[in-house]
Amino acid sequence: MPLILSGAAGSSTLDSSTGLAIATWTTGTRPSSPVAGQMGYNTTLQLIEVYNGTAWRIVSDSPISYDVESIVIAGGGGGGARDSGGGGGAGGLLYTASTTVTTKTAYTVTVGAGGAGRLQSAGNGNGTAGSNSVFGSLTAIGGGAGGGNGASNPGGSGGSGGGGSGEQSNTGGSGTAGQGNAGGTGGPNGNRRGAGGGGAGAAAQAATTSMNGGIGLNTYSTWASATNTGVGGYYAGGGGGASEGQGGVVGQGGAGGGTDGNSGGSASNSPANTGGGGGGAGTNTGNGGTGGSGIVIIRYAGAPVGTGGSIVTLGGFTYHTFTSSGTFTA
Repeated sequence: MPLILSGAAGSSTLDSSTGLAIATWTTGTRPSSPVAGQMGYNTTLQLIEVYNGTAWRIVSDSPISYDVESIVIAGGGGGGARDSGGGGGAGGLLYTASTTVTTKTAYTVTVGAGGAGRLQSAGNGNGTAGSNSVFGSLTAIGGGAGGGNGASNPGGSGGSGGGGSGEQSNTGGSGTAGQGNAGGTGGPNGNRRGAGGGGAGAAAQAATTSMNGGIGLNTYSTWASATNTGVGGYYAGGGGGASEGQGGVVGQGGAGGGTDGNSGGSASNSPANTGGGGGGAGTNTGNGGTGGSGIVIIRYAGAPVGTGGSIVTLGGFTYHTFTSSGTFTA
């Protein structure tokens, strides 16, 4: 005769001829007050899971594959300096709707650093490009450097391109397709204005029209599912350019971490983990702003399965947010 064990979470049946049939539930009807070691079959996941005292974990000796979405944002470029520096380009923002991962497999996550702004004491020249961010085989390209004063200092190319400096109409750097946009072209000698860096959401205009950095992207609208209500905001805005001389006009940084140019001193650094471009500096006493470091966000439907990063479950999705380099174990 079979032995039937019943409880609020369902029943388990032990029979000598048919074996053990454990309790079943869906992800939404899991036991509300589980205890460590409690086990059941999740019909939503079609997998056996056990509560380890803090979270539900899949029980399996065989690797299982599932799909994740990811947003990988590289470090932003540093701004140029000396007279009419261009803004740094935003770090590349790479959204991937579906990447297959395998349980018990570790995937490297690298969060790229922001590029340094040009020091005025170093003379004419560009800022420094941002560093790439990586999740497994996915790579977001670091933002291009903002152009510095000089007749041959265009903005650097990258995830988004840096703005050209305001002399000889130096061109802006190009962006990477699917990740960012171009920086603007600087003004000529008669209109020595540095251009803004490109952003993930828009290219920067020529400095004769606007010195502002290109706008970033809002991850709330970037994720594939419209049900997302949780993690993110604007990222990867371009830095603003600066003009020659004290009190000169400046460009504003693009939403998403891009910082304003400064024509009377040093430009501000972009906040960490935004991928924003640093602003350009417009005097011989100011430094270009440093770009913001990147960030990597991985999400999948349902309760936590993987480990790594800062984990939160919102709106039916689990998010793993990496603000520094680490490992995502599926």
